[in-house]
Amino acid sequence: MKFLNTSVILAVLSSSTCRAFTSGKSPLRLPSATPLPSTLVEEADTLSSRSTNQLSEDEQLQSYITQTAEIRAEESSKKSFLDDGFVFGLDGSGLERPKGKGANVVVEGDSLETTPQQVGLVSATFAGHALLSAIAIHTLFSQTGGNIEVTALTSIATIVTSWIAADFGSGVLHWSVDNYGNGRTPVMGNIIAAFQGHHSAPWTITYRGFCNNVWKLCIPFGVPTAAAISYLAGAENPMVSLFFAVFCSAEILSQELHKWSHMTKKEVPAFANTLQDLGISIGRVQHSKHHMAPYDGNYCIVSGFCNEALDNSGFFRWLEHRVYEMNGVESNSWKLDPELRAKTLRGEYQLIK
Repeated sequence: MKFLNTSVILAVLSSSTCRAFTSGKSPLRLPSATPLPSTLVEEADTLSSRSTNQLSEDEQLQSYITQTAEIRAEESSKKSFLDDGFVFGLDGSGLERPKGKGANVVVEGDSLETTPQQVGLVSATFAGHALLSAIAIHTLFSQTGGNIEVTALTSIATIVTSWIAADFGSGVLHWSVDNYGNGRTPVMGNIIAAFQGHHSAPWTITYRGFCNNVWKLCIPFGVPTAAAISYLAGAENPMVSLFFAVFCSAEILSQELHKWSHMTKKEVPAFANTLQDLGISIGRVQHSKHHMAPYDGNYCIVSGFCNEALDNSGFFRWLEHRVYEMNGVESNSWKLDPELRAKTLRGEYQLIK
């Protein structure tokens, strides 16, 4: 009984003591611990790290925005064969020189594959020119009273003269499309882009079959052109008809003769080497001089017969000066060689290498 009373008294005292320390009205609050110096340093480092990371993210965002703007500006200013700044497919032209000897097709939609349409156009063109030539020679034969010798000599002289004229013509054409215009130029746009782009990968032409290589020139030098000239000359002037039929054919063939000059002796037919050795078609050594910057000479690509005279006389520099005086347009060769531009503007036209 005494043990029970003692337990009750202890329980009451224990309960009173507990309420004194845990009452909800006035709880006992212990003072918070003061941070140690090491703790303050760690917190400062954490805040500094967060600030640095935030600044780094801002800088990265700004860098990304700047780079994106530069890329977009570069893409918008990137040149193609449709732009005036397209210079021989070199630096800044929008073209890159492929490594090795890989083909580089410049004109959009162009292909190295020969199509039936190309074969048909080229075949019809040369057949038409041959027919016009045959009619012209037959007419001359009738006019000479059936004199075979006179007909033969006159025809041969006309053909040789036409071949030389075609070489000169190929030089003027080559010079003009290398130095002026772009892919948007009416009628000649694709030819201009192809000739200028040729300088970025000259060997591409060697991958083309005959019809694929020459068909573009069948448009300006096709049967309609030769027939129109024959009609205007009249039946009484058959040699005019023969001259231009051969001339147009030679201009079309110039691309194939040009292709041979980029191929080795083993890669071309035996007769092609013979033609080059005789000077009838453009040779490899002579044409290789054209592919030296600033590409200002050796433009003729039929036989190359006219190249030396034209370059030494400064004929093309004279033409460039006249063009510049008329419309202020500079040739692409000038853009590649400021010294050439300065000499031409001083009237120093001779191109002696």
